[in-house]
Amino acid sequence: MKQLFAMLLVALFAAPAQAAPGDVQRFPAQGPVTAQLRIHGTTDIEVFAVVIADYQRLYPGTEVVYEDIITQDLYARYLRDRQLPTSPDVLISSGMDLQTKLVNDGHALAHRSPQTDAVPAWAKWRNEAFGISYEPVAMVYNTRALPAAKVPHTRRQLLDLLRAEGAPLRGKVGTYDIERSSVGYLLATQDAQRGSIASALLAALGDNGVVREERTGVLLDKVSRGELSLVYNVLGSYAQARIDAGASLGIVEPEDYTLVVLRTAVIPRTSAHVVEAKRFLDYLLSPRGQQVLSREARLMPIIQGNGGDSDPARNLRPIQLGPGLLVYLDALKRRQFLDVWRSSVVEPGKK
Repeated sequence: MKQLFAMLLVALFAAPAQAAPGDVQRFPAQGPVTAQLRIHGTTDIEVFAVVIADYQRLYPGTEVVYEDIITQDLYARYLRDRQLPTSPDVLISSGMDLQTKLVNDGHALAHRSPQTDAVPAWAKWRNEAFGISYEPVAMVYNTRALPAAKVPHTRRQLLDLLRAEGAPLRGKVGTYDIERSSVGYLLATQDAQRGSIASALLAALGDNGVVREERTGVLLDKVSRGELSLVYNVLGSYAQARIDAGASLGIVEPEDYTLVVLRTAVIPRTSAHVVEAKRFLDYLLSPRGQQVLSREARLMPIIQGNGGDSDPARNLRPIQLGPGLLVYLDALKRRQFLDVWRSSVVEPGKK
């Protein structure tokens, strides 16, 4: 039964092309090759390249291959290809629920070290899944398209704006397509559990012809160009990087609550280079690695004292690693949730 359930999950989360290969970049060793490391990650290559480059300054003999894969495919491909020579040594993903599923099903190796012991309890599970950075989930808007006085700062204010006379956001609001985006699905299910107006907000998004995309970058491209005025429930670090580069964007962390997603690392049981994988994980969690994640990759560090506030407070609500994330991965639960979401967002006229 357990094996059948795993097969059903792979079928549910695999892309139509059966988890097509992502973007691959090889980082040659800076000296004689002494070690190899293959990473599958959901972080854009251009963001994570600075982290790998710094790691190779410390370990110039390590050759690194990084493959940028969307979250659902990362999970499905690992299960499908884990016995192949190209199977990864480290999985890094913002899909906390799918990483938790891999751990729960016995696909991860445990690792204890001073670095992993420093990770907050809410940001690790079984010493097999570790948060390396955290991501506040935000609303991002085009500062030229949406006057400051109209910018919503809570979900209730967003709902009021979506319902406003003249429909100022009709065709101009975007969010994740949760049928294709694992992170989007995770965030939508968290909203449903935490927010009393979640269903009303979904209905209003559908009534306004919300634009749905699989990846954060595509949504931010559209809001940067003015095709969209605002996008809801996206990872804030990507938007901040664009603002730092001059984009006319603003970020709002909702004042009612701001979800916090962990970017998590797992060492698969099938890793061919376990020693190197553990060394890389320890680097990511070291003071130096956390500072590089913060200052160079613009990802918020998970460990206090390394360039960021890793103990969410105020309105921040961390999504905790652990078995609670498995609830909405149940095949029946997922199908029911998607049916409700689809009727509200995709086909609002058929409600």
